[in-house]
Amino acid sequence: MAEIVPFLGVHYNQRKVKDLADVICPPYDIITPQMQQELYQRHEYNFVRLEHNRELPQDTTTDNKYTRSAAVLERWLAQKVLVADKSPSIYLHDHYFRRSGREYRRRGIIASVRLQEWTDNVVRPHEGTLAEHTSDRLSLLWVCQANTSPVMALFEDKAGQVSSLLVQEEKSPPMLSSSEFDGERHSLWAINKPEAIDQLCASLSQQPLYIADGHHRYESALSYQRGRRAAASSVSGKEAFNFVMMELVAFNDPGLVILPAHRLVRGMSKAALSELAARLKSFFEVEELPMGKTNVWGQIDDLLSAGNRDEVKLALLGLVEGKLLRLKLQDSSAADQMMPHFHSEMYKRLDVDIVDSVIPHELAGGGESVITYSYDGQDAVDRVLNQEYQLAFLLSPVRAEAVKAIADAGDKMSRKATYFYPKAPAGLVLHRLG
Repeated sequence: MAEIVPFLGVHYNQRKVKDLADVICPPYDIITPQMQQELYQRHEYNFVRLEHNRELPQDTTTDNKYTRSAAVLERWLAQKVLVADKSPSIYLHDHYFRRSGREYRRRGIIASVRLQEWTDNVVRPHEGTLAEHTSDRLSLLWVCQANTSPVMALFEDKAGQVSSLLVQEEKSPPMLSSSEFDGERHSLWAINKPEAIDQLCASLSQQPLYIADGHHRYESALSYQRGRRAAASSVSGKEAFNFVMMELVAFNDPGLVILPAHRLVRGMSKAALSELAARLKSFFEVEELPMGKTNVWGQIDDLLSAGNRDEVKLALLGLVEGKLLRLKLQDSSAADQMMPHFHSEMYKRLDVDIVDSVIPHELAGGGESVITYSYDGQDAVDRVLNQEYQLAFLLSPVRAEAVKAIADAGDKMSRKATYFYPKAPAGLVLHRLG
């Protein structure tokens, strides 16, 4: 099964960088151009210069955002802005964050994990990948020869063995910590005692790992491994390029928060909108509810939370003026016929997959309709009330056990099905592969 090993982590030198909050950044896939600019301005050593360097109009094959990232890495190592640990370690990461007025702590273990092909069924995906994103990460791997941000994966800790080991490790002061920024803060410990490492690796080795976030990073690491192996005269299997940096989080961790991706629609013709309510009734029990003048999202959130959590139910805003529509699936067999036959039963019972299989089909006659996504329910509601979008299909979050079931079945969810909140940051630890 999974093989977890310690590695020589590279991290910020706190003699040079006083507060990690100034220099860590989100992973590349959520860094917008505006955020990138703000991160560049936040600190001269902000990790965005490695994780997601700027593109310039004059970029060439030999001077581009990837080569600039590699140059930054070498310069910061030479200047001791970044330093490498002297002992191979597994890193304990406590990620504190706020959500809906409550503080959470998500506990992760940052380790080096042996790469295995998807077909080995040891590292299991729940989403597909897009060639463009994989190519981007692979280009960065080739020039930097380092994992700049971790793949986030889930594991089972039913007996609490791993959590018990980590409680012992947190008794010492953290190696690195940050102040709070945007409601988030971090503490990092290096676990380098051989006995503790052996116990952790043994506890994690007899099970598969489930990718929560970072499918493209894992896919690019596999491609990089194949390329390095092909170019080498001999391979022992112990080379660093045979591994990838992962942050491992237990399925039952109380800080594991998954947000739904609400679907927003615009560009539908008036005729299509007028027909939609009747057409939805072939799949759903449709209940019209009066919409409050304030706190509309709170009303929707209560609707989605009420009743049997295994029911397929969602809310629709914008179809009937002044009303919320509560949609409850009543004819699962009709919905099944809209989905490719190869999907698992779990897939066919998830709100998000039903929306993406049934709803877009029902909208197909609506002209040049556009579907986009929002992970913030309040934002989705506001964009409909402000008439930026016509409709919002508001979903319940996918549960962690559903992610596991989909992956165990060898299936994959719809795109934009899960958002593990918040993303594990880039810049806490870097894993060199050279």
